[in-house]
Amino acid sequence: MIDRNDIGHRVQDAHGRVGILRDIDPAWEDPSDPPYNRTRRPVAFIAPERGGREWHADPTTVTRA
Repeated sequence: MIDRNDIGHRVQDAHGRVGILRDIDPAWEDPSDPPYNRTRRPVAFIAPERGGREWHADPTTVTRA
C-alpha cells in the first residue's frame, strides 16, 4: 500500500499499469455519480510516465514499482 510519502514515485496498480503517483485524496467524491448517490472514498491519482491520460485507483491496491 502507498501513502502520501510516495507522491512523485513510480507505482503499479492492481491491473499492472505503472505510472507516477500524483496525489492521494482521502475523501474523494466521483463527480460523475449522481449527487444523491455520492460516497467519499480514498483515491490515488496516477499519471503515465511518458505522458497521457491520468487515472485513479484504490490506494490500498497500489504498490511502489
